[in-house]
Amino acid sequence: MNKKEIVRMLLNEKIDKESEEELLNILMEKPIAINVDKKAESDLKFGEKLANKISNIVGSWLFIFIFIVMLIFWIILNVVVLKDKQIDPYPFILLNLALSCISAIQAPIIMMSQNREAKKDSLRNQNDYKIDLKSELILEDLHDKIILLLKNQKKILEIYEQNNDL
Repeated sequence: MNKKEIVRMLLNEKIDKESEEELLNILMEKPIAINVDKKAESDLKFGEKLANKISNIVGSWLFIFIFIVMLIFWIILNVVVLKDKQIDPYPFILLNLALSCISAIQAPIIMMSQNREAKKDSLRNQNDYKIDLKSELILEDLHDKIILLLKNQKKILEIYEQNNDL
């Protein structure tokens, strides 16, 4: 891939310029980095936003603590408080059914959120690749210019030494 094709790929636009200097100037003038988080958030639909919020809540220590308290409350309610008229006697089949249903719903929601995070990571990796490629092109150009400066400096020094010898 030549520099023109790389610049075209980085900027996602048609480029008419041919000289490397013009291509590098275009590349240096235009930013290619994007805010991955902002872009990913702007593309979310209502259901995806809801899944993210649910995943954030379900994945918190507060949720785990409240859930444990509710389980203990359910067990105490059925064993101690409602000893004679238990809603869900031991082995708590109704509680097991509720927990199974919650798990069956919770797992796909968490997976949807993880899939979106994976897409965001992929977008971040593509962004990093473009930035690295742009930096590499600019550094290569700077390297060439420094080599040219060193050659010119050497020539000037040789001319200066020749003139001093006379």
